[in-house]
Formats: sequence, C-alpha cells, structure tokens
Amino acid sequence: MEKPIRVKIFDCEYLIKGEEDEEQVKRIVQYVNDKFLLIKDNSAGLSEKKVAILAAFDIASDYFRLLGEREKIYRDIQSRARVLNYQIDSIAK
Repeated sequence: MEKPIRVKIFDCEYLIKGEEDEEQVKRIVQYVNDKFLLIKDNSAGLSEKKVAILAAFDIASDYFRLLGEREKIYRDIQSRARVLNYQIDSIAK
C-alpha cells in the first residue's frame, strides 16, 4: 500500500500505511472494531483504555489459539507423510 488509508477504529480515525493491501486493512479494522464492540457491549462502564486492553488480550488469545491449531495440523501432516514414505519404501523393496 503506497498511500495511507483513513480508517475508523472505536470511533477514532487513523491513517494506516503498511504492507497489507487496502482490502486486507479493511478486514483487519473490521475485526478489531468487532472485538471492541463485543467487549464494550458485554462490559458496561469500562473505560476506553480498559476496553482496548481487553480487546488486545482477546485478539492475542485468538492468535495463539490459531498458532496451536496450525502446529497441530503441521504435526498431523508430518505424521501422514512419514506413514506414506514408509508405505512407499516398503513397496519399492
């Protein structure tokens, strides 16, 4: 992305410039906004700072859950590849 794009996160405007394309930035902004709104709606009376911290924690939790799922898939693929290699080796002999 060459020029920054204007986005709105939790009623504040920001100029975002980065390596992601504009559509990806919009998806990320929507995801962040959804997290903010979910926490705000379920935790009345919290300051914006606390909502932001809880949203960051929730987003980090999603990230680490997905890392764990990715690692599980990676281990499963490795295991299946070993079985297939063993089967191929046993047929070739």
